[in-house]
Amino acid sequence: MTSAPETLKACCASAYASAAARWLLGPSFHPGGTALTSELVQALRVGPGETVADVASGPGTSALQLARETGCYVIGIDLSEESVAAAAKAAEAAGLGDQVRFVHGDAEELPLATASLDGALSECSLCLFPDKEAAAAELARVLRPGARLALSDVVADGESLPAELRTASAWAACLADARPPEEIAGLLESAGLRVEASERRDGALAELLDRVEGRLAVARLVGDRLPDGLGSGVGRWIDLAAKARQALDEGILGYGVIVARRP
Repeated sequence: MTSAPETLKACCASAYASAAARWLLGPSFHPGGTALTSELVQALRVGPGETVADVASGPGTSALQLARETGCYVIGIDLSEESVAAAAKAAEAAGLGDQVRFVHGDAEELPLATASLDGALSECSLCLFPDKEAAAAELARVLRPGARLALSDVVADGESLPAELRTASAWAACLADARPPEEIAGLLESAGLRVEASERRDGALAELLDRVEGRLAVARLVGDRLPDGLGSGVGRWIDLAAKARQALDEGILGYGVIVARRP
């Protein structure tokens, strides 16, 4: 996997803004769905009058959920201008346009002031950032003292990943550059955060793979009538999903949740 970082970021942003991604992954775009998002939201310990960022907010589903469940003000940040526009429309349609706003921005250089947030949410996105140290530093920078980061992500024993899960396609699928939970915790600690909790949720990834494999099976049947022409390369994605399933069964892949606080 040799693509330049800026190319990787642009490709991932475009992929997750697509109709195909929504069709394959569902509205939440991440393992665990709204139930796991609620757990992360509770871990932030925020409420009305406070400000929280959803980093790599995608279609805005989690940002809107966060606003509804806490009453806080939410800033969704995403590298895809298309996703930002779609999420803003969703906020208006939900009657949350005054409580949730979406902005274009890079997680490795957040468009936020230092110590301006009462919390931050990051779901299944650190694995997509080429410069994870910069992203961790930015997450720490924008949090106020005492504020928390609630993060979930694909985790992996990178040295054991098969070659098929190290390609550019596998990167866009959150697999090629996933890190072990201990390494993610170390990145956050090095950035100045204090890890309060870390646990595995591999079952959430298994459930998402169930959905993806089921959808891809349909894709093989109906071909080019799928969104964004997904049918043209469906065999490649079926093979990738099968390799991911095998890696999950072998304990090479999984899903993790980490909560960290800025002292």
